[in-house]
Amino acid sequence: MQRRSISRKRGTDLSIVLSGSLAFDYIMNFPGYFEDHILPDKIHVLNVSFLVESMDRQRGGVAGNIAYNLGLLQVPCRIVAPAGTDFDEYSGELEALGVDVSGIWIVDDTVTASAFITTDRADNQITGFFPGAMSRAGEMSVVNNVDGVRLGVVSPTAPEAMERHVREFSEASVPYIYDPGQQIVSLSPQALRDGIDNATIVVANDYEFALIQEKTGLSRESIVEMATYVVITFGELGSVIYHDGVSCDIPAVPPEQLVDPTGAGDAYRVGLICAMTMGLSWEVGGRLGALMATYAIEAKGTQAHSFAPEELTARFDASFPDFAGALVDFFNSGR
Repeated sequence: MQRRSISRKRGTDLSIVLSGSLAFDYIMNFPGYFEDHILPDKIHVLNVSFLVESMDRQRGGVAGNIAYNLGLLQVPCRIVAPAGTDFDEYSGELEALGVDVSGIWIVDDTVTASAFITTDRADNQITGFFPGAMSRAGEMSVVNNVDGVRLGVVSPTAPEAMERHVREFSEASVPYIYDPGQQIVSLSPQALRDGIDNATIVVANDYEFALIQEKTGLSRESIVEMATYVVITFGELGSVIYHDGVSCDIPAVPPEQLVDPTGAGDAYRVGLICAMTMGLSWEVGGRLGALMATYAIEAKGTQAHSFAPEELTARFDASFPDFAGALVDFFNSGR
């Protein structure tokens, strides 16, 4: 199959390469309750249809979400991932934010990975996922995209791609964030150990971290010793950053309104990325990530929030008065 990449003039200040998924989420709302239409004694011959009252198509995928948030912060990055023939509009939105899309492979005979999510009035969900172009991710290499790169990110996509990119970043001596997320259940114990052992940062929420421990047999202490930094997030309870035997507690930022929690973790990760590549301290980077996560949950969709730099810095200072002024140099650094 002939490969077609998205062309874009590459900047000279690329610092981050993102390996992960690109996807569309089709969100449908059912104005009733699933349980009213499912007969327990007929579950073995289930055949139901739900008439939904609305449907939204939203841009998503972990690599796309992280790139969107980096774009809001004017931090250059490149995505290395496959997408389908329906990706043009999505690509344009990323390019408008300064994201380098030249590493995206457009697979000519399929569509971008798509999730079809139907939610009822009790917030129960039925989801179907079509991997589409993502199923070809294992054929892509990051080797031609690492010159001058300061950080790689390995996030959820096809498991074979995650294993390959861990190996390639390691062989190229590029520090990387390991974020196995939703693919923990699909990765082998050895693949998880390899990803952790070579990572500069391992990040997961508390449930995912427990799954990693169960699947690998590694204790929290062992994982903290293996990676330079280990970050565990706890939703509204904040997060913890472990490094050199010391833990740093990062508080969450209360939202003005809770609209949609999806994508908060991806937004949080940009704070860690900025701590690695832009000279922020981990105390500031973690707090920046916490604020970015809050912006994400205040909007419907993972790429619907936005802000001006002045607004972000003012809210950061108000949320973390002990660190007031910490982002001024960040936005004046000429990125």
